[in-house]
Amino acid sequence: MNLIDNLNWRYATKRMNGTKVPQEKVDTILEAIRLAPTSFGLQPFKVIVVEDPALRERIFNEACQQPQIKEGSHVLVFAALKNVNTQHVEDYIQLIAETRGMPVDSLKDFKAMFGSVVAGSEERNFVWTARQAYIAFGVGIVAAAMENVDATPMEGFSAEALDKVLGLDAQNLSAVTILTLGYRDAANDHYASAKQVRKSKEVLFEII
Repeated sequence: MNLIDNLNWRYATKRMNGTKVPQEKVDTILEAIRLAPTSFGLQPFKVIVVEDPALRERIFNEACQQPQIKEGSHVLVFAALKNVNTQHVEDYIQLIAETRGMPVDSLKDFKAMFGSVVAGSEERNFVWTARQAYIAFGVGIVAAAMENVDATPMEGFSAEALDKVLGLDAQNLSAVTILTLGYRDAANDHYASAKQVRKSKEVLFEII
C-alpha cells in the first residue's frame, strides 16, 4: 500500500488482541520518531518504550484506564522537558560539532539563538517542548501505519500519576501523550470496520 492507502487503513484502535509487534517493525517506528523534525533540531523530549506487562498494569491502574495499555504490544510515552537549561544547549552544540566535524566555536551564533528559550519561564518552556514532542508523535503514527501496525494516540490519562509511575519528575520530564502499538481486535472493536470521518479537502484547505 502507498502512504494514502495506509492512512486510510489506520484508525485509533480501541481494542487490541495482544499479539506482539515484531521488533524490526518497532525499531523502524522508533527510528522514524528519532528522525522527526523539531525546532532547532533540539529534540527536547524523551520517548519511554514500555514493554513490561507489570509496569503496563501499573500504568493502567494508576494513570490510564484504557484497555490498549494492557492489550497492546508496546506503550510509547512521549515525555517533554519541563525546562530547557544551558546544559541541554551545550550538549546539543557539542553533538552538532562532533556529528558534522566542525569546531564548536563556529556554532556560537546558532547557540545564541537559544537564549530566549533558556531564559523563558518553565511554563513557557514546557508548552514549547510539548509541541516538539507532538511533532515526533505524529511521525510515529504515520510510521506505524506504514508498517501496518495499529496505533492508538492517547491524551486521556493523568500526567501526574504517569510521571510518578515512570519516575519522570527526577528527569525534568513530564508525560504529554501516549502512543500504544499493537494489532486490532476487530471482533471486539466496532470501529475497525467503520469509515473514517474527515472534512473534505474543499472544507479543510484554503488555497489563496
